[in-house]
Amino acid sequence: MLISNVYYQSWKLYVDDIRTPDDKTFNVARTVAEAQILIRQQGVPEFISFDHDLGVDEMGKLFPTGYDLAKWIVEMDMDAVLTLPNEFDFTVHSKNPVGAENIRSYLNNYLVFKG
Repeated sequence: MLISNVYYQSWKLYVDDIRTPDDKTFNVARTVAEAQILIRQQGVPEFISFDHDLGVDEMGKLFPTGYDLAKWIVEMDMDAVLTLPNEFDFTVHSKNPVGAENIRSYLNNYLVFKG
């Protein structure tokens, strides 16, 4: 993949505030901010496993969700700031059925639009 004239190796991202994947080839991000840092450094991964709910702060305010990350990735791709790999794929491992469906629908619709 080419981003800013730099080639990045393919990689996989697991976004979850609690769980850790059995597959040790994943890079793990516990927050949207951590995921964004990794993506800015390494480019958009070829595969992302999303959780929806990523915890709350000390005041009980929800942290940005996996859905927020999906929207950010699409926005960055649409603005040509980052580029989705041709082989991009994802799964949603969230236990939140509504949040999981929001991520799936949003990304699947964008991939159809882009394709």
